[in-house]
Amino acid sequence: MSQNEEEYLNLAKRILEKGRDKDDRTGTGTKSIFGSQMRFDLAEGFPLLTTKKVAFGLIKSELLWFLSGDNNIRYLLEHNNHIWDEWPFKKWVQSSDYKGPDMTDFGLRAGKDPVFAKIYKAQKKIFVDKILSDDDFAKKYGNIGDVYGKLWRSWPNTSGKGTTDQISRLLKDIKENPNSRRLILSAWDPETTPKAPLPSCHVLSQFYVADGKLSLQLYQRSGDFFLGVPFNIASYALLLTMVAKQSGLEVGEFIHTIGDTHIYKNHIEQVKEQLRRPMHKLPTLELNPEINSIFDYRPEDIKIKNYIHEDPIKAPVAV
Repeated sequence: MSQNEEEYLNLAKRILEKGRDKDDRTGTGTKSIFGSQMRFDLAEGFPLLTTKKVAFGLIKSELLWFLSGDNNIRYLLEHNNHIWDEWPFKKWVQSSDYKGPDMTDFGLRAGKDPVFAKIYKAQKKIFVDKILSDDDFAKKYGNIGDVYGKLWRSWPNTSGKGTTDQISRLLKDIKENPNSRRLILSAWDPETTPKAPLPSCHVLSQFYVADGKLSLQLYQRSGDFFLGVPFNIASYALLLTMVAKQSGLEVGEFIHTIGDTHIYKNHIEQVKEQLRRPMHKLPTLELNPEINSIFDYRPEDIKIKNYIHEDPIKAPVAV
């Protein structure tokens, strides 16, 4: 049994019991609370949920994509990661370049109409193939805007000259001034981020060094608690571990603070099923010890060991 996982499950119960009914951009509806926090002690194990299988391969390829500074989904598709497909796909099917069947409200229709689901799947494959094979198409339709990696690695300077690499500066500051209260990583540019297809959800991170350990607190403006938050927990625990290794520090705590913390109404039964399941001992994370730069990791350099989990729980994705 894991106290770390109990943090997540207890908050899930609270949302179901205390959450307010709220509408949302997808039209699905949510049970929502505002202002929540979970704490994960990484000495206890790597916080990858065991009450359902969480796809760690997708988590690590997405984080490496962020760290590369890229904001085009081609890298993700090359690693069979489709987390970010829907928003660029929507941009394409709503453009004058698109000549296929009507894809209006495709996200909702694909989940309700089996015939349309086949059409959607076929058009999605065309889109993915074109991103992978056509450089011009990928440049035009694969970009997700100024979020995450783009801002982490190349925040535009106000002078209009050059950019700031926040990750490199963060690593330098942790080593040179570990007592600093300015160890900040931001993913929200108030001018450009709101214009992105899906503006950054995890918007601000603060690192903290004490007693030879590195801790990290994340502020997330919005958290899809069943599908998205388990990924966010593991992703930032991985980021914390990678930064700690490059800084010569041990791992401390990951503190996860969320603003609008919600369960979509079409996920409620899945959450209840998860709450009935047993917890298992948390897995361990192994990083390739030969990697000396946080920017040099590849997916095969990051491994999860002894991951014992219950079966996956399928749920519709709100887009």
